Amino acid sequence: MPSSNNQRPNIIMIMTDDQGLWSLGCYGNNEIKTPNLDKLAESGWLFKNFFCVSPVCSPARASILTGKIPSQHGIHDWICGGDTFNKDLEPLGNGQVIEYLKDHESYSEILAQNGYVCGISGKWHMGNSHKPQKGFSYWNVHAKGGGNYYGAPMVEGDGIRIEDRYITDVFTDNALEFLEQEKANDSPFYLSIHYTAPHSPWSRKNHPEKLWDEYHENCAFESTPNNLKPASWIDKVAIPIHSEDARREALSGYFSAITAMDQNVGRVLSWLEDNNLRDNTLICFTSDNGMNMGHHGVYGKGNATYPMNMYEESVKVPFIMSHPSRLKAGMVCDSLLSHYDFMPTILEYVGLQTNHCSNIPGSSFLPILTGQDCDVRNNVVVFDEYGPVRMIRNDKWKYVHRYPDGPHELYNLENDPGETTNLVDDHSVEDIRIELKQELECWFAKYTDPDLDGRSKAVSGSGQFNWAGKRANSKSSFCQ
Repeated sequence: MPSSNNQRPNIIMIMTDDQGLWSLGCYGNNEIKTPNLDKLAESGWLFKNFFCVSPVCSPARASILTGKIPSQHGIHDWICGGDTFNKDLEPLGNGQVIEYLKDHESYSEILAQNGYVCGISGKWHMGNSHKPQKGFSYWNVHAKGGGNYYGAPMVEGDGIRIEDRYITDVFTDNALEFLEQEKANDSPFYLSIHYTAPHSPWSRKNHPEKLWDEYHENCAFESTPNNLKPASWIDKVAIPIHSEDARREALSGYFSAITAMDQNVGRVLSWLEDNNLRDNTLICFTSDNGMNMGHHGVYGKGNATYPMNMYEESVKVPFIMSHPSRLKAGMVCDSLLSHYDFMPTILEYVGLQTNHCSNIPGSSFLPILTGQDCDVRNNVVVFDEYGPVRMIRNDKWKYVHRYPDGPHELYNLENDPGETTNLVDDHSVEDIRIELKQELECWFAKYTDPDLDGRSKAVSGSGQFNWAGKRANSKSSFCQ
């Protein structure tokens, strides 16, 4: 392991917003154009069974950063108040800012304490976007969680600057500014590039028109399902798509946002190559949560439906790691892993003590990267939560429990990967349901802070204002 600052690798963490694993060429999508990310995957490790911790942005991002589940860090839904002083942007906050993660240590803080210069460009969305925090000395962030791609609000001190340029390009410009500042320094750098792509909106006016038109006119969109009906337990869908025209417009925007993002990833890779830093830079790529675009008859992530869902497309995320001087190229890993494993892995990877990780549920998967069997962790169970909705999943079964009264779901993913047949009332597999439910409850009992338990919060997918998640949400107004 590296033992000094100038021996430790640089790290770039690229994170997208609402990107399904299915939406990349390297994961088998032959319609979408992602040549740079496909090349990145070829140069390192592609993970096929990687999961977010919560299928919505703010809690998922907080879990990546801290290694804790939402019922430990207290962010249970997307932040709809507390990010900015600007009342027009965040009327529910009324100009109040909240530092949601103030009492929770992050891996970026630990890196900064051990000689890394840390920068972030792009989406923050975890409270008080005006304040540089969590060890980041370079802070150039979006003022909210998403919105228009042209005319996006960017933080500028205690104020807001409206950026007229395409925001995906701007995030990359700012990231390259940080890299230019740090390339001659002896200290290693850590850089988060957090794109809002491919989050909605997906209209033509929000994306490069040439890209949008190319997809709209020439793509069959056969890589996404069509005409599926939502499950009977779903009371409401977030994004109603009722016509083929509406479907094509949404997918044109979604695909063009990803391709534009991929082009910007190419800019970062080219900069590293041009400055002879590629071999000493670990690049990680992921999304905060997954996404349905017609899958299961819905459009969106965990709050694409009410009650919230734990569909595979909502909880599985792309994950790529590439470090040419250290990691083998062309590797594919099928092990079940979670974003809550990232913090202990990245700290161990750079040779830092992982005693900071004693109260978190994840564990380092560095042994997989250093030569052990890729299937070594296939029996590991992964867990997700979204307020009152909790999931346990192993290599064959998935059980979803909704507190207090359901509906609950049980799927045999080996025989039914599309989650079409709910076996929760099937008496022939009742012993499996009971065993999974017991394991789920024991696991959450071990890691949950009783004061922050998502089951007791008013979480319905419509957003969170205060840090304890007590906003009285309504199922009629949840976020798209």
